[in-house]
Amino acid sequence: METLQKEKYKDYFKGKTYNITTFGCQMNEHDSERISYILEDLGYTYTNEREEADFIIFNTCLVRENAELKLYGQVSSLKRLKREHPEKIISVCGCMMQTTEARQVIIDKHPEVDIVFGTKNINSLGDLIFRYLETEERVIDVSTDDVKDDFEKYNSTNNFQAYVNIMRGCDNYCTYCIVPESRGREESRRPYSIIEEVEYLVSQGFKEFTLLGQNVNSYGNNTDYDFTFPELLARVAKIPGVKRLRFTSSHPKDLSDELIEVMRDNDNICNYFHLPMQSGSNDVLKKMNRHYTIEKYLERANKLKEEIPGIALSTDIIVGFPTETEEDFQKTVEACKKVGFDSAYTFKYSPRPKTVAAKYPTIDDDIVQDRFQRLLDELYPMFNEKNAEYVGKTVEVLLESESKNNPEILTGRTDTFKLVHVKAPKELIGEFVKVKITDHTSFTISGDLVK
Repeated sequence: METLQKEKYKDYFKGKTYNITTFGCQMNEHDSERISYILEDLGYTYTNEREEADFIIFNTCLVRENAELKLYGQVSSLKRLKREHPEKIISVCGCMMQTTEARQVIIDKHPEVDIVFGTKNINSLGDLIFRYLETEERVIDVSTDDVKDDFEKYNSTNNFQAYVNIMRGCDNYCTYCIVPESRGREESRRPYSIIEEVEYLVSQGFKEFTLLGQNVNSYGNNTDYDFTFPELLARVAKIPGVKRLRFTSSHPKDLSDELIEVMRDNDNICNYFHLPMQSGSNDVLKKMNRHYTIEKYLERANKLKEEIPGIALSTDIIVGFPTETEEDFQKTVEACKKVGFDSAYTFKYSPRPKTVAAKYPTIDDDIVQDRFQRLLDELYPMFNEKNAEYVGKTVEVLLESESKNNPEILTGRTDTFKLVHVKAPKELIGEFVKVKITDHTSFTISGDLVK
């Protein structure tokens, strides 16, 4: 059906452009890469100018309220554009569209949106576009197909770094989290499908790989694969041509000694671990349904530092979770000091629909803002001190892009995920280089190219 429709509309797509706006996590970014592949396969070409595009798409996030509000505002701003240019196609997809409430807002209040689809309907996007072109009526598809084992086709944002989905969904049901609602229950891809995909990407010149999952540590649970995440990670690390290997995200309750040992024993697995703590209070962790104590978390963090010297640790922290007291907050601050994080993603709690915590009474906004600022006041000097340790050292950096503020400066990452600024020719983007670090801030390090 799609092949016949592509032939029918091949002239329609000539000269057509598209623009994607992505909200949220790396998994959403990867989904946008898959969408890009489908659109370009039809004949679209990408443009940075949203209002000039013939196909405008928003890939949404539901984890934070701020992303949801931004989406509504940006879609609303296109109402006039759609009236003046009704031939343009506007689409909203992703996590928000998997929930009835958010989807209904788009359906009821945003007639300018033509195509709505969910996280598991990306492969059907071509058919959805054809259906819209045939009927000129709004198309909605949020079915819940199973995870496919064939490797995914997508347009990477560059030709040297690749995301590889190893699983989708989540079974943890943290009381604040909407992911099980928006992404569904946990499903793992078959290991040899993943390995085949990485081998193919290596053959295409990719060098750095990030294995993606809501909780990669539980990969293979409730399957007949007989393949744990540490086993999968070790197997992928052994593929010739995999220069760097990362993964995200990990749940502390499932962090095994075996995983730590695999990281320790494979030089191409990056010395960086994102380990979401969320809170330093056992009372709050219990209400969050996190299934670990802060003592267990600290033990796992210490194990990582003992087995992998020089490893960089980052985390997620929620401030102002319902029932959080000042004492609870202080326990979070103390836990951060004990770990010594290199970076952290910090959030003020916002209730998400259909979560258990949404039923809890919230804390006064002024109190939450005060705690949030005090946490940052503790964390930023910590990050600064960690980055200061790099001054005088020579590190290997994968150069990723030009600096937004100065095209003569390139940015890249160390294996510890430190953001590096260095003056270098743009021809070196996508290459590993040596950089001697001469300066730092709380968020970046910078230096000179070693020739």
